[in-house]
Amino acid sequence: MKVSRKITIFALIALLVAGAAQAAFAETAHMRRIRLSTDLINKMAKEQDADALADVIKSGKGVAIFPAVTKAGLGIGGQTGEGVVFLRQSNGRWTGPAFMGISGASIGFQIGVQSVGLVLVITNEQGLRAFTGGNSFKLGADVAIAAGPVGRDTSAATDGRAKASIYSYSMSKGLFAGISIDGSVINQNRDANKAYWGRDISAANALKKPATDKRVAPLIKALNNLVKKAPK
Repeated sequence: MKVSRKITIFALIALLVAGAAQAAFAETAHMRRIRLSTDLINKMAKEQDADALADVIKSGKGVAIFPAVTKAGLGIGGQTGEGVVFLRQSNGRWTGPAFMGISGASIGFQIGVQSVGLVLVITNEQGLRAFTGGNSFKLGADVAIAAGPVGRDTSAATDGRAKASIYSYSMSKGLFAGISIDGSVINQNRDANKAYWGRDISAANALKKPATDKRVAPLIKALNNLVKKAPK
């Protein structure tokens, strides 16, 4: 093989490797959020207690998924995370996504835990209006929230927690449970919404669009698989 031909082959290989590396690096922030949200839902679906979460989602209005809510500092630091929201229609189809962030100082981290996956289930019209009515809202003040029922505690829908417009669930270090996040603020992420949709768009309008784009197909599939675990 001639030297020039060898150089050409090596150059082509180098270009292919560089192209693959660039493609991996090019994952955008909003697509990374969708991928991590898919991973979180798939992990939650494998838990023995997933039937209660599935039942709440099945009868609810939508979900907000924050795959990595992290501590912002030591001691009295706050917490912050970025998430994605979908609404579930009465026919079982999904709309969205809209991208939102969460921040606050009262998220219930356990000792030694630096990050949690968080899922908020919108249970009624009041919760729906909170996610579609403005730029931001405060959990517990603007809209009622409670730690979601776990295990086979779906009878919680008949007790005092039924007044909650949002149920919250968390997963950290392999542990799945309800979590209290009163006082946290949820706000629209307009930059992420623009990056995904290709134009300025409000959360309300984004959440009216069918979630049929291939970019969210794995996450929609994960959500539907989770819903199938709801008690018949």
